[in-house]
Amino acid sequence: MPQVYRLKVDNHVCLSSSEENKCIVALADVKGFPDLPLTPNVREPNSKSSVYRQILDSLFVAPEKFGDKHSGITISVDSVKVISEYELELTIFGPNKGCNHHGILNGGHTVLAFKHAAQLKYKLDQAHVKVIIYSGLTEEACKDIGLATNTNSPVDMRSRMNAKGRYDFIKKYLQELELESDRKFRVSYYQNQSDAPSSTHCSINHVIKLLVCLDCNRYNPDAKTRRHPTISSLPREIKDSDQERISKLLHLFSQALWIEIKLYEIIHQYLIHPQRKGVDSNPLASIDIRKNTLLCDSEYSFGFGAPADLSLPIVAAFRVFLDSEYNWVLPFDEFCEDLIKHLWKTHLLDYLKKEKIAGNSIGARISRNNELWENLYTCASMYQNKLYRNMISQKNSNKSKNKGRKLIIK
Repeated sequence: MPQVYRLKVDNHVCLSSSEENKCIVALADVKGFPDLPLTPNVREPNSKSSVYRQILDSLFVAPEKFGDKHSGITISVDSVKVISEYELELTIFGPNKGCNHHGILNGGHTVLAFKHAAQLKYKLDQAHVKVIIYSGLTEEACKDIGLATNTNSPVDMRSRMNAKGRYDFIKKYLQELELESDRKFRVSYYQNQSDAPSSTHCSINHVIKLLVCLDCNRYNPDAKTRRHPTISSLPREIKDSDQERISKLLHLFSQALWIEIKLYEIIHQYLIHPQRKGVDSNPLASIDIRKNTLLCDSEYSFGFGAPADLSLPIVAAFRVFLDSEYNWVLPFDEFCEDLIKHLWKTHLLDYLKKEKIAGNSIGARISRNNELWENLYTCASMYQNKLYRNMISQKNSNKSKNKGRKLIIK
């Protein structure tokens, strides 16, 4: 069933009208403004932002001048009906009907400020706000309008990509993976998303970084350029070519996330079991034991803060074990745990200790340290060669034993 809202207005004018599409501009009453859905807005409102505080202050200081100072609210509806000169009826279908584009296109902070102003009992009788109402628009048109009208504060690229549907293929895959593996992923696709943590580890950008780190075709240490997927490798915009490339890597997401989780478990064990008594309990650079880290797998949280890029060079080293079709050349479970422990002990641990002694904060610098990425990749490659030699030796040993048994039988 559609949802019907009544909007009280001081006056209104219909700029364009047809059987299917209408555009109405109205000066609406702030008091009693309907609680319209925020689904199509490119980002969720943030009550801590300066934009929100300015709106709330305006409602308190000079509510009668609010309509003159404020840019207004943009709304998308299925249909709009003129009840009278002072009242409009808005019909909206929700996401359950496949209509994600009905509701507030621009003005989420304003609507939130209206609610809080009413709770604080501000005098809103004389307050009005300009409202632009579109009816019958397509979802694509609503996305374009939402992006074009959200100009009061910068909209980050992540929110823009989400509004354009560029992350939909990743969302679909993660939803299917949640059902298959009985897990819940907390991934933020846009600014101020209320159902996901603000942690960088849970950003869709971080998910893409984890996948890109395993692109063994694009990033080849034998090449002159693009040897390793450092921080500059993350595509600023997800184009069709990027979507095709990332789609081929999606089946590796569980393993990439496992590597990150395992690394954080190793760091946790290192922090609670110091190697020597009487030494600094936290000799690792940029590891803050006063903070917490949330990973995008909702089951995993750790009692220390760490840069989101910390795991990336470790994840990237694992691409040694991938073929050109992005399949593991050996069963992942047979080498993954030993390899990550080996990489930690031989390189990453020493790197974090040296940076701590030097008083450096690694942050995003770890993604620009080509020497570290090169060392970890080389270490993983040497580990792979050793593993192959052991497998061949074991195979030859088994053959010798079987041959010996046959001779004894004769």
